[in-house]
Amino acid sequence: MFTNRKQAALLLAKALEAYRNKNVIVLGIPRGGVETAYYVARQLDAEFSFIIVRKLSYPGNPEYAFGAMAEDGTVYHNPKIDLSQEMIDAIEDQQLAEIERRKRILREVQVIPELNNRNIVIVDDGIATGATIFAAIRMCKKIGAAKIVVATPVCTVDTKNELLQEADDVVVLKLPEKFFAVAQYYDSFRDLNDQETLGFLKKWEKRTV
Repeated sequence: MFTNRKQAALLLAKALEAYRNKNVIVLGIPRGGVETAYYVARQLDAEFSFIIVRKLSYPGNPEYAFGAMAEDGTVYHNPKIDLSQEMIDAIEDQQLAEIERRKRILREVQVIPELNNRNIVIVDDGIATGATIFAAIRMCKKIGAAKIVVATPVCTVDTKNELLQEADDVVVLKLPEKFFAVAQYYDSFRDLNDQETLGFLKKWEKRTV
């Protein structure tokens, strides 16, 4: 059990020590992943940024993703998807609108960094199906990343194995056999809003001025 995202991030940074001074940029997945990535990057003296990715969820079940969409339009679909193309298109349009809304807010503080030929550590506060991470990996590959590492405090065993097929390395602190929700592995866990997410980005910008 982790106390909060900060404590989990500091432990995760220790597990990522081999990547210190390796031309690494740490990318958080908004919103909770941004807080986690902020502390990981700070601890590793690495660069810090983010990738906006949105889950594509089954109607009526927002936690159950059939895929995800990254901010550059990269889309990942679970091979076992069971929806009509019309429904998929409608959900993608909805999430694209939300991505554009978040870009207007978050990219005002920090534009997307140069990722070509970089060693990238993609960080989230926990991974269940992994849909958002798969989309982020594909976006980073498309941009030309040199190496892609996925790092998270907690993840399902099956998802880690699947991620190892896509990423160069996957670093996880806890691999529980029974996994219901990321929140169950934190004493203190709540969703961040846009302003709180912006707060971490602004703190980083002030730190690097």
